[in-house]
Amino acid sequence: MKSFSESYKEAGVDVTAGYKAVELMKAHVARTMTNGVLSGIGGFGGLFELDVTNIKKPVLVSGTDGVGTKIKIAFLLDKHDTVGIDCVAMCVNDVICCGAKPQFFLDYIACGKNYPEKIAQIVSGVAEGCVQAECALIGGETAEHPGLMPEDEYDLAGFTVGVVDKDKILDPTTQKAGDVMIAIKSSGVHSNGFSLVRKVFSVTEQNLARHQSDLGTTLGESLLTPTRIYVKAVMKLIDSVQVKSISHITGGGFYENIPRSLPAGLSAKIDRSAVQVLPIFDLIAKTGKIPERDMFNTFNMGVGMTVVVDKNDADKAISAIKAAGEDAYVMGELVESNEGVIIC
Repeated sequence: MKSFSESYKEAGVDVTAGYKAVELMKAHVARTMTNGVLSGIGGFGGLFELDVTNIKKPVLVSGTDGVGTKIKIAFLLDKHDTVGIDCVAMCVNDVICCGAKPQFFLDYIACGKNYPEKIAQIVSGVAEGCVQAECALIGGETAEHPGLMPEDEYDLAGFTVGVVDKDKILDPTTQKAGDVMIAIKSSGVHSNGFSLVRKVFSVTEQNLARHQSDLGTTLGESLLTPTRIYVKAVMKLIDSVQVKSISHITGGGFYENIPRSLPAGLSAKIDRSAVQVLPIFDLIAKTGKIPERDMFNTFNMGVGMTVVVDKNDADKAISAIKAAGEDAYVMGELVESNEGVIIC
């Protein structure tokens, strides 16, 4: 007998919608399968066999995050196939900061009402993010929460596990004054600062549809641009040179994130004229009359990740990053100081 409860449906939860959503997402999930996957979706747990053939002392590294209020933009545009990429990116970009390679990912979608086609769109983005990160989507959960949120809304979060050889975990204590800081370009606002973004632009469907000549697209399309996933670039970089530290530039911008990868006594001295600020940030600052200090303390400003290497390795590092499909450049150096970040 098939699972169905009329009483539960009358209370706002249709279990059959969940089954349909799973069927619709199966093709997307299949794209992410890697050699380690031992189970399909639908079980009580995702099984993954870790390949430690070339890893002497395997260390698991985990990360979890969501997409935040950027989802509000997806609601207004009724476009749901990119926020999943953001969700994966926010998790995998964190674990690679210590040198770990993401292995698998799980998502969690909470919705006011389960619309199978919409859920499948969300998961298609998650799957695309996993493909870009070269990790498997081995499970997840879709939870229908009538009364807790509007029927047309949802929230999205995720969780990833990576692995790194203990002897190859990045060691920030190897950094010294004179080391260079390389910027890896972002694709836009990524998934942070959207509470301020929505306040600045008084976000409405009409505002988002307005074409911005300085952006070369509509405001909505620019804001919904998915977060870059830097896994391939960072893995290639680590294989090419000695990477001393990596920072993922998320909420809190430069001033909060960069110091997290610096030892006591060293600061990042950043050449403001070298930072390649994207047009969307100029528009945010101009429209909202936001001081530059606040901009650098909220947004990535066009820099998705920073990498510290010896100055003699800078050219080789940038070449490796570019060979992996990302753009990078030197934006500063480390100096003896306890200020954390100095932008001048």
